Amino acid sequence: MKIGVPREIKNHEYRVGLTPASVRELTARGHSVLVQTGAGAAIGLGDADYQAAGATLVSDAAAVFAQAAMIVKVKEPQPPELALLRPGQILFTYLHLAPDPALTAALIRSGAICIAYETVTGRQHTLPLLAPMSEVAGRMAVQVGAAHLEKSRGGMGVLLGGVPGVPASHVVILGAGTVGAHAAQVAVGMGARVTVLNRGLERLRALDQLHGNRITTLQASAQAIEDAVLGAELVIGCALVAGAAAPQLVSRALVARMKQGAVVVDVAIDQGGCFETSHPTTHADPTFVVDGVVHYCVANMPGNVARTATLALNNATLPCVLALAGKGWQQAMREDPHLREGLNVAQGHVTHEAVARQLGHLWVPADRLLG
Repeated sequence: MKIGVPREIKNHEYRVGLTPASVRELTARGHSVLVQTGAGAAIGLGDADYQAAGATLVSDAAAVFAQAAMIVKVKEPQPPELALLRPGQILFTYLHLAPDPALTAALIRSGAICIAYETVTGRQHTLPLLAPMSEVAGRMAVQVGAAHLEKSRGGMGVLLGGVPGVPASHVVILGAGTVGAHAAQVAVGMGARVTVLNRGLERLRALDQLHGNRITTLQASAQAIEDAVLGAELVIGCALVAGAAAPQLVSRALVARMKQGAVVVDVAIDQGGCFETSHPTTHADPTFVVDGVVHYCVANMPGNVARTATLALNNATLPCVLALAGKGWQQAMREDPHLREGLNVAQGHVTHEAVARQLGHLWVPADRLLG
């Protein structure tokens, strides 16, 4: 198969779909890989590295899309890229369609085979292609939250871990999945007072066994969320429903009652966000203030640590890329029900039930398109 890797064009997005090491694995199996010049240059993956791995360099994205049977990206296609998709072409990337009806409609019109990293499943209901970026985002959330608590960034002017004689800041984490677990780990390490809320007790038990009395775990009732948020200096929102919009856990009215200069980091913004007051921001302009509360809602947080994120992502995605390239999308999905869950839009149909339900489209199960 001929596989294309365009340079990412979303604001401050420096990750790349395939590393030279991944290209080498593909070319060793007889596939050809087209890489747009400069695709990995910003994170130290130069054109010469790709050529040495067997890739063919292509000067512009239009040529990559025109020649490749499968496009491997990191972020959802931007408008100029949507115009380049064609019927039957495989698109393998993060999509996050539930909060984006315009993108979903454009992918339906394209006729392309659109497979989303974030809905590919694993054993025990895991999301293995989302997990690497969730790990990165969870750790970053505490870092950026601590930075924006500084007065120069608009925060109330407190140190996350405090100092002897001065109490540590209270970090509240809404959701105990991969993002929440990694956020808790970093917050504990920085000396914060940490409370994690989740609707499922199993995840809370796991975190309790890991951290013991260094964190507080609470069942995420409306009252518990309200009490915790009102007492927090930093709130990290990371609740997730696979394929669907994130649950809005914090209302505008509750934000208005939070401490002045508190910070919220909405890691779930890719799926619509956990806070009613959230809207997507960029690395170039990452924050806004509502009722005295600083909101950090960057939709591609791991893009700011792009080299680490790219390497972690490729560790997870490469086996799927090899399967799709070696067997074709239909055979690969017939054999692997977990990969099949990644199919969101195909041949003009919405094939993921949660996306269809969220956006009001007819759901066509993937099985019907697999021959």
